[in-house]
Amino acid sequence: MRSPLSGVGPLTEYIQTALGLSYSMIGLITTLPLICFAALSGFTLYFTQRFGLEVTLGAALVILTTGIIGRSFANIPALYAGTLFLGIGIAVMNVLMPSIVKRDFPEHSGFMTSLYSGVMGIGATLGAGISVPLAHATDWQFSLGSWAIFPLLGFLLWIPQLKNRTKPKNPIHIISAIKKLGASGIAWQIALFMGLQSLIFYAVLAWLPEIMIERGLSPTNAGFILSISQATGILGSLVIPIIAGRFKDQRRIVLITGTMEIIGITGILFFDTFLVSAWIGILGFGLGGNFSLALLFMVLRADSAELTTGLSGMAQSAGYFVAAFGPVLFGIIHDVTLSWNLPLYAMLIIAAVQLAFGLGAARNRTITG
Repeated sequence: MRSPLSGVGPLTEYIQTALGLSYSMIGLITTLPLICFAALSGFTLYFTQRFGLEVTLGAALVILTTGIIGRSFANIPALYAGTLFLGIGIAVMNVLMPSIVKRDFPEHSGFMTSLYSGVMGIGATLGAGISVPLAHATDWQFSLGSWAIFPLLGFLLWIPQLKNRTKPKNPIHIISAIKKLGASGIAWQIALFMGLQSLIFYAVLAWLPEIMIERGLSPTNAGFILSISQATGILGSLVIPIIAGRFKDQRRIVLITGTMEIIGITGILFFDTFLVSAWIGILGFGLGGNFSLALLFMVLRADSAELTTGLSGMAQSAGYFVAAFGPVLFGIIHDVTLSWNLPLYAMLIIAAVQLAFGLGAARNRTITG
């Protein structure tokens, strides 16, 4: 779910050279999946009630595999069509993972959220760290397409689950769920917390290598810097939910992770490449921790698996709608100003606003069906 996304940023120069794309067009490669997340997340509750969770997740794995392979062809239509399919698959999977945790592991939600968000972080780190070496050894198309092995393997392992076709025992009415969640302040706080965190994450994913290259690093070293943020993000994803799951109120934890994001962005903005690995590491830990907290809030703040699916769909739909503007907007700002300073200032402000919504989402409240 993450390696196909994180593997694009380090390959920006290769793709631009081969296909003649502008920075804003490259940003669209990262933005298209986010648009899919925003447009489709809200429909996942319908798919699970119609086809069952297992079949829906299996179909998403097939679509994801197809999209990764499709975008590896060296032409612009295939690049964007494959990216669109990739986004559809991940959008559905994003929503279903909290639902699986709520349904199958209700007593271990912190640990299971830590486990799967941590593995997602490992995938992101692999994508960021080895895409350029893999492109050097083969070519950029093979590097982009190689990540299809993971969802393909996931589908093969998921096949035994398809016979279950589990549907909700007490399905909630989709329209009533939308009304209830739409009127819930905490649902919107979770959505905006997730959306602003994702905006920063995907902007970093898309543009951090370019920022580092502009400051004098080689593409390989820039990819390595990005992999540091992903690696510390794994640590944040693994540690934070386990700690947060022990408390009913998580505001102190959100304050720590949100402050780490602000410190990391400030370091990148004002200290150029001085101690850049430290700033990136701090930022990555904060982003990873906040991402896993957003997922955990979807589990903790709903009282059933079905409502968790609805909350997850609503939060990710609205949240990724916000996030989708990040990569393209920052790319356009760079094209206009020929500098990364203004995008980084904007990112700093966004991190502060995200912290405010996170503190609201962290309060001990529950949405009942």
